[in-house]
Amino acid sequence: MRTTTALPPGQHAVEGFPRFGTHLHWPPPEVPEVPALQIGGAVKAPFPFPLTELAGLPRREITADFHCVAGWSATGLRWEGVPFEDFFRQVIEPALLPGVTVTHIAFSGLDDYRVGITIEDAMEHDVLIAEHLNGEPIDGDHGAPARLVSPRQYGFINVKHLCAIDVHTSEPKDRYMGHPTSQLMLRFYTRHPRARVWHEERHRFLPARAARLVGRLITGRLMRACNPDDRH
Repeated sequence: MRTTTALPPGQHAVEGFPRFGTHLHWPPPEVPEVPALQIGGAVKAPFPFPLTELAGLPRREITADFHCVAGWSATGLRWEGVPFEDFFRQVIEPALLPGVTVTHIAFSGLDDYRVGITIEDAMEHDVLIAEHLNGEPIDGDHGAPARLVSPRQYGFINVKHLCAIDVHTSEPKDRYMGHPTSQLMLRFYTRHPRARVWHEERHRFLPARAARLVGRLITGRLMRACNPDDRH
């Protein structure tokens, strides 16, 4: 299943799939010997979910494009994993506190990056907890051991190195870790709460055209500082 037939406004295609994130100046985080997703938030009690148990849940393969908020798009990526909607229904929902109304889901990575999205966006049919990319296990550059894939939203929503999922009854705060320069620039770039690419929801306050310029400036400086030989 392909989720897009053309590029969204303000995007241009690039060759390959560049690595990008808040820790470009560091190697990818080490994967634990027994990787698991820590489930927390508005649940009866926090609990771990070993990633090996994803094999027992419904699985899906999608072909989709990845859209960086800075304006580049990696096209035709083939992802395979567990639809988040099924994960929520089968793993999280039975553990919720009685009577709770979930409004947001927070996804966290081993690199200490965390982002929260609305339950409506998280439950879209093409949102995956993905462990495979183009027929191979996801490598460290692109989110090992598993990552969030949400093709309808900008890349900063697609948390890599997924290690925790928390359910919330209100909008949680994002968390940007890593080099102080990247933290400062990413905090300045106040992302849109929904970040839907086809609506060009790049920034919480700035209009789309202005947000494009800010995004390209921030991303360009981060990538030049962290990957001086990278040409994307």
